[in-house]
Amino acid sequence: MGRHDHRSEKKRPDTEQSCGRTPRDALAAGTMKHSISRALFAYWDSVRGHRLAPQRFEIDPSKISAILPHTFILERRDAETFSFRLAGTRVCDIFGHELRGTNFLDGWEAIDRLPLLRQFSTLTRHGTVGIVHLEIAAVDEVPIECEVLLLPLRHTRDAIERVLGTFSPLQSPSWVGEKPVVSKHVIANDLVWPSRDPLSGISRPIEPPSIDPSRSARIVRSERRQFRVFEGGLSGPGSNKR
Repeated sequence: MGRHDHRSEKKRPDTEQSCGRTPRDALAAGTMKHSISRALFAYWDSVRGHRLAPQRFEIDPSKISAILPHTFILERRDAETFSFRLAGTRVCDIFGHELRGTNFLDGWEAIDRLPLLRQFSTLTRHGTVGIVHLEIAAVDEVPIECEVLLLPLRHTRDAIERVLGTFSPLQSPSWVGEKPVVSKHVIANDLVWPSRDPLSGISRPIEPPSIDPSRSARIVRSERRQFRVFEGGLSGPGSNKR
């Protein structure tokens, strides 16, 4: 298969009432800046229902045809290899080459690659949603911010071996799609634990130094970047802390 036709916003008052979402679902959507990310998340969330993640074959491209150029699918080959199986034309145009078969985790500086490895590990083990904000730049051009959404998909058995995603620039300068990207840097990394996550009682792999009760998110800071971990699911016995 080849290519196919690609800081936090405040939650709108009607968000929690749309699509039958719970408040935690609304929070997840509220962390996404781009409408393409929110559209794919809403579709993925409706398909998965009360499960941890939907099956790969349940994703119907015709239902998300308007955003297909911005989407991609990754295959987990091992802990450090998530290869592009499909990449939308817009995503490939941004990077200036066909992405199929390449590793999403290649080409990052070590300071960025390590948290991405941890994010993919948590996503595939526990079904979390990943939201990555990064800066990309072409030669002699001002960097722009992009949003990457990472959604878990089950493939064989119940294992999460596929990742459905979008890549969306938050600005539209003339060079995007005309000049290839030569640098990329992570500026923020979010983990969202969906509200119907049946594994809400598992231990979290990232331990934060502080908690922001107004956003129900753990804030983890590391040098120049900020990491936010959003927890969902039903609280376990005795877990009334905020």
